[in-house]
Amino acid sequence: MTERTRPPGSCLWCGRPVPEIGTGRRRRYCRQSCRQRAYEQRHTTREAGLPEDAVVLTAAEVESLADRSYLVRCAAEDVATAVAEGADAAELGELCAELVTLARDAERIR
Repeated sequence: MTERTRPPGSCLWCGRPVPEIGTGRRRRYCRQSCRQRAYEQRHTTREAGLPEDAVVLTAAEVESLADRSYLVRCAAEDVATAVAEGADAAELGELCAELVTLARDAERIR
């Protein structure tokens, strides 16, 4: 996620909200560990000769991202099924809330 594409106030590394603390420059990372991972990523891509905006993910990170995407698809299918079966507004509201929660989680790359 680059500074230009990330939502304002979210961590450059993980996408979580970055707390506003005091005055001065706006923080770019939510935690020191995210800042460290971003540094390691920049260093690794530079050494490997990859483009600066390249994203390197481990197999576990790719699998986790695929799993989260699958959960979003399943939740969307649940909403579609409920609509087709004429579910009431309360049930649709619960399903949509779950879908939004899963989609937010799936936005995280790591």
